[in-house]
Amino acid sequence: MNDRDPVDVAALTSWLDRQGIGTGPLTDVVTLTGGTQNILVRFSRAGADYVFRRPPLHKRSNSDETMRREARMLAALAGSDVPHPRLVASCEDQDVMGCTFFVMEAVDGFTATTEVPEPHASSPELQHAMGLSMVDAAAALSRVDPSVLGDTALARADDWIDRQVGRWRRQLDSYHEQDGWPGPELDGIDEIGTWLDAHRPAQWRKGIIHGDYHFGNVMFHRDRPSVSAVVDWELGTVGDPLLDLGHLLATWPNRNESRTVGLARHLDGLPSRAELIAHYGRAAGRDMTDFDWYQVLACYRLAIILEGTHARACAGKADAALGQRFHGVSQSLLDQALVLVQTSTSIV
Repeated sequence: MNDRDPVDVAALTSWLDRQGIGTGPLTDVVTLTGGTQNILVRFSRAGADYVFRRPPLHKRSNSDETMRREARMLAALAGSDVPHPRLVASCEDQDVMGCTFFVMEAVDGFTATTEVPEPHASSPELQHAMGLSMVDAAAALSRVDPSVLGDTALARADDWIDRQVGRWRRQLDSYHEQDGWPGPELDGIDEIGTWLDAHRPAQWRKGIIHGDYHFGNVMFHRDRPSVSAVVDWELGTVGDPLLDLGHLLATWPNRNESRTVGLARHLDGLPSRAELIAHYGRAAGRDMTDFDWYQVLACYRLAIILEGTHARACAGKADAALGQRFHGVSQSLLDQALVLVQTSTSIV
């Protein structure tokens, strides 16, 4: 296997045979993504379309656990109202392909960061419906009983809200291990962390969260303005599902913001922030009084995650231009959080 041919077709075919998944050769094998990211390969067998997903060829220390987590998430969503790719089978036997991997059902649709076809592209009404459909999908996830992920995941989430700031601050501090990183040179990072700790909601609701909910991880139907699948569940866990809405709004398309990427920034018909919040509250049956806290947390969390690429770039382990760009996006997210903080209450 190599970057141009990241799947051992013979090994995959043999494994599919043993699982009883179709018969005959694999056809229309197309790599959807690869390199340093998780690898996706679409293929057909016996008239059905599938997607194979595995870690990058040069695995990270947690790559196999990431695949296991995503497969567990997809399995847990079976039968729910959440639009998602159906898990077909997963494999943890390292002898098969040197990694944990899984196969899921292929989903037809488009991702609005890379493609906005007609009639969606020319219709503000369809774009408006697309935005509300994303909220409906997030609300559907919030209604799934988190016990489907098991008692361990439920127990681990007991103090989820109390440990968020400390967990992400530790990650930011760990970047000092990257030679050459001058940071954190991020205005507002300390003030936002202090505000989050001081204003934690008194009550919160346990549920399943996607963990990376934005336009790039959602596919839409080509013939109607609704979500066909939410993808990339590798950060899924148990916490408060309001974080997913916070993440969605933190990354909501805006022509004037560096955090907005791809074609989604040209969707001028999308709903307003206030409409999205109200729609989620109705769909999920949630009191949205404390929602600002979750959007501030989403900005804080995502800014720290993206700053990690900047730190690795400073150490020569990631593309320098990408690292600098992500540093700018991190600051943009923190600026957004500061506006929310300053309009809701003063920083303590």
